[in-house]
Amino acid sequence: MSNQQTKWSQFGVLVSVFFFWGFVAASNDILIPVFKDKLHLTQVQAQMVSFAFYVAYSVGALIYFFVSKAIGQDLLNKIGYKNGIALGLCISALGTILFVPAASMESFPLFISGLFIVGLGFSLQQTAANPLAINMGSPSTSSQRLSMAGGVNNFGTTIGPLIVNLAIFGGISSVTVATLNSVKTPYLILGAAFLVVAVIFYFSSVPNKLVSNTAADDAANKNWVDKGSPFKYPQLIFGMIAIFVYVGVEVSTAANLPEFMKQKLGTDTNEIAPYISLYWASLMIGRWTAASGAFGFSEGIKKLMQVLMPYLAFGVFLLVNTIAKHDITPFYVYAAVIVVMIIGNYMSQGNPARQLLIFSLMGIAALLIGIFSPNHQVSVYAFCSVGLFCSTLWPCIFTLAIAGLGKHTSEGSNFLIFMIMGGGVISVTQGFLSSDLYLGIGMSYFVGIACFAYLAYYAVKATRDLKAQGIDLDAIAKGSSGGGH
Repeated sequence: MSNQQTKWSQFGVLVSVFFFWGFVAASNDILIPVFKDKLHLTQVQAQMVSFAFYVAYSVGALIYFFVSKAIGQDLLNKIGYKNGIALGLCISALGTILFVPAASMESFPLFISGLFIVGLGFSLQQTAANPLAINMGSPSTSSQRLSMAGGVNNFGTTIGPLIVNLAIFGGISSVTVATLNSVKTPYLILGAAFLVVAVIFYFSSVPNKLVSNTAADDAANKNWVDKGSPFKYPQLIFGMIAIFVYVGVEVSTAANLPEFMKQKLGTDTNEIAPYISLYWASLMIGRWTAASGAFGFSEGIKKLMQVLMPYLAFGVFLLVNTIAKHDITPFYVYAAVIVVMIIGNYMSQGNPARQLLIFSLMGIAALLIGIFSPNHQVSVYAFCSVGLFCSTLWPCIFTLAIAGLGKHTSEGSNFLIFMIMGGGVISVTQGFLSSDLYLGIGMSYFVGIACFAYLAYYAVKATRDLKAQGIDLDAIAKGSSGGGH
């Protein structure tokens, strides 16, 4: 395995599902204001879109856990990882079919039920695809491959809102949706794409089994002690909470942005998509930067790529918005904001705990600017920049949480996937507090500040816990950074 080269044709098929995850997740932010307008929902009711979708990940993880226990072995080890992804795609396709009766009946429960089933399928796909991405090549570049997959994920988040916005509104000149029937079309097309890719996966050469080095790694690590359960490792327990609040702040910041723009700037619903696209493109910017190590460049070239890649990703955002006939001139100023992310990346020196701490503090600063800036357009850019500082937090937390778990790594990883539900719970929490009876839409972003504060705490605590277990984070840093849920 140590000399195994990445088979890019197989990897190319695999990362297609990462694209779908991003496409749907970001498109939900377009559905939220549409459902709110057409179905006369409150902000907290509209946030059930995010809640249903992300809680499905947790329900899916529980189903996976209990099915594995019932059959006496890991489900994916029994049916195969490639087959598991194909099955997950078929489950997600079933969810898109519910958009037909939901649109005809203008039924919000049916809409979110459809999204819930789509999320269930994604949960199984995530459980299989992330470890496959790590295994499809040399271990020395495993995290960079996961980073590249995360970059593809965020390409989906960048173009998803634009395509769904175009499909729903029919053009940038339209201001309102005539009927909810316009919502079902892009999701039926998406469902058909799920089925096509499921067939491609089933007949592809993508591996059905993982190559595991767990036993060898355990033997090599003389400091490792088997505590009998993954829950006896504090880095995992506190890491599960960290995943919960990380996905929460990532999703809720974008999910509540349309309402902020509507209240503070009077922005029409159909004009919000470029800003949602910018938010998710910001995650792509950070993750493309982290992917620069996947191709075996020299150290000098890697440093250069860490400056060039974020602007290449930003160029993709500008290009797709130009194609969508949006005015991109207001976004040029964002190039200066990216410099802050680049500086933070260099300051972290590749240490996952240090990067988690620095980016969490930068995320707090961005939210404070967004909350208190008298210029609400500046606030919008500040909230969008949260995507930059969330971009590498998933791999940082994941690296810290599973470090030192040894043979419990797989089980611990499944529990981390379970905590993706934070994306739904925290979105609803912020939506509830955004009411004028409580904090208001602007001050509701203190929810995100609380999330980042915990992440900063976890960065410090995990460092101490791992040091006590004899784990060198600087050594781990050489193979960290990347990925995306």
